Amino acid sequence: MSARSRSLPGMDVALRARPHEAAARESVYRPRHPVSLRLTLRSLGRGPYDPTTVWNDTGFWRTALTPIGAATLHLRTLSDGAIAARAWGDGAEWMLDAVPRLLGSDDDWSSLDVSAHPLLRDALHRSAGLRLARTDRVFESLAPAIIEQKVTSIEAYRSWRRLVAKHGTAAPGPAPSGMRVFPSVEAWRRIPSWEWHRAGVDPRRSQAVLTAALVGHSLERVCALPSDAEGLREAATRLTSVPGVGAWTAAEALQRALGDPDSVSVGDYHLAADVGHALIGSAVDDDGMLELLAPWQGQRQRVIRLIYAGGFTAPRRGPRATIQDHRGH
Repeated sequence: MSARSRSLPGMDVALRARPHEAAARESVYRPRHPVSLRLTLRSLGRGPYDPTTVWNDTGFWRTALTPIGAATLHLRTLSDGAIAARAWGDGAEWMLDAVPRLLGSDDDWSSLDVSAHPLLRDALHRSAGLRLARTDRVFESLAPAIIEQKVTSIEAYRSWRRLVAKHGTAAPGPAPSGMRVFPSVEAWRRIPSWEWHRAGVDPRRSQAVLTAALVGHSLERVCALPSDAEGLREAATRLTSVPGVGAWTAAEALQRALGDPDSVSVGDYHLAADVGHALIGSAVDDDGMLELLAPWQGQRQRVIRLIYAGGFTAPRRGPRATIQDHRGH
């Protein structure tokens, strides 16, 4: 393969093959502002054993099913703050083109004012490299969010790992052992009922994933909508028009797929309590959380991410959600 170069905003790109990585493509992204890979990309992983994302001593690994095929992406931070990217697979070039958006190149924090709140002010100072990631893969963000509905994180992560490991495809290139690529919409549609059962996903959630898969390709069109408030509202409307997709699920998907700076996962088991304790020192319900976040309308997700980036969570004094496992029945 001959060397090629392209001019992209904020990127130096050289696509070239190495003898031991014949399909590798490479780029260097030089962001305008500091970017922390860990803070920016941590929300993309679905638990510590997610087969589509891996953190190791070489950096961050991620697989995706792009519009032009499967791909594996590897990112690492260079000494000057630039991000070195390598990608493999049919979708490698698409993945490299998407690196700036993935790392929040369009995510503008300049108008966020948290100066009146000490915790948020301190978190913003210590989390200067935090950006909202944007994957531009809608169904890839929606399916796991559906699987996470009304169950514990442990249950959802276990189900996600089993389904992707069995029905996804091998990660291209020299990816860490066990990495898999998100199944195609066609693959999701072919999963039989007993496989959902073995994965611990009840019929209500499995049917919602299958319904979303039927319109999976058309859902990707929301990526072309304007990234302003009106466009994001339209994106949420389109997602919640899918049976089985409510406001919480749509918010979880849009936070990752479009880097929505305002969506709030209303109905989350812990979120309201965490926000309440962070902002006023006591737990609140969803209505109380929305009232507390109202001063930052348009940027509420940024505030939430700051709370968690600062390592803050509310005391866990209430009853734990029961983990149910009916796979053997």
